[in-house]
Amino acid sequence: MPNPPTTGVKPARRDNPGLGIMMMLAAIGFLTTMNLFIKLIGPEYHPMQVTFLRNFVAAMVIVPFILRAGGISVLRTHRPWGHAARALGGILGNACYFYAFARLPMADVLVISQAVPLFATALAVLFLNERVGWRRWTAILVGFLGVAVSVDPTGAMGTASLVTVLATLFWASTILLMRSLGSTENPYTIVFYYMGAGTVLAALFMPWVWITPPIEALKFFVAAGLLGALGQFFMTYALKVAEASVVSPFNYTAIIWGIVFDLAIWHAWPTWPTFWGAIIISAAGLYLFRREAGLKHRAKN
Repeated sequence: MPNPPTTGVKPARRDNPGLGIMMMLAAIGFLTTMNLFIKLIGPEYHPMQVTFLRNFVAAMVIVPFILRAGGISVLRTHRPWGHAARALGGILGNACYFYAFARLPMADVLVISQAVPLFATALAVLFLNERVGWRRWTAILVGFLGVAVSVDPTGAMGTASLVTVLATLFWASTILLMRSLGSTENPYTIVFYYMGAGTVLAALFMPWVWITPPIEALKFFVAAGLLGALGQFFMTYALKVAEASVVSPFNYTAIIWGIVFDLAIWHAWPTWPTFWGAIIISAAGLYLFRREAGLKHRAKN
């Protein structure tokens, strides 16, 4: 894991789309595996309890890194409301996703969630003044077409599917906030406040929803928390070194992870729409990588 910026020094903004894309790919791998453990836990636990335990474990994971990086001084921030807004959007988005994963096939949730890059890009243009050329817009729209191909248009949109769409909107806002915070905040600060504040907010629901889990389920919760912390670290760095409009479309690769898990665990082959949708989405993402690499090379020359 890369070393974070020195505490007290304003983090430098860099334009490194290649590194950002690689780190986003790793982040999506960690987060999708986290969702696998959440699905294996089962639907008997309230989404807020799942969110609470996941965030609590992740917050504990990050504490040793904070102590090594400088202790309490790392947590100094001039943007508490930005952290609070991201934590709120994060726990609402995660709770909605966890609700959906407990009630829908994994691939279905992952496919619907791929609207995140489209919303995040539009929000980045509106609020972060990021410039997106027509080629990138075209690639993003092609990726969205791949998502549409993966979904059966004739299928009925049930409550869980609509909740997934709501989760996707929440997550698009957290990506935007993460990008904004990354311009001034230490990555450890961003992840800690996200996990810590999210734990506190989710804890408010525990008197009404708590069910004491057995040891086997606790192991899954710990794994989910660890993977969630790693995913947040890598995603934070990805959005720090590259534009949100560049790295966000690589959320599409979550569909590929879902297919791998379906085959490995449930021996379920993807349908043809899912197969072709995955190809279209991956092709769009690869084009974005090549386009950004080409623009960066020409800018240097």
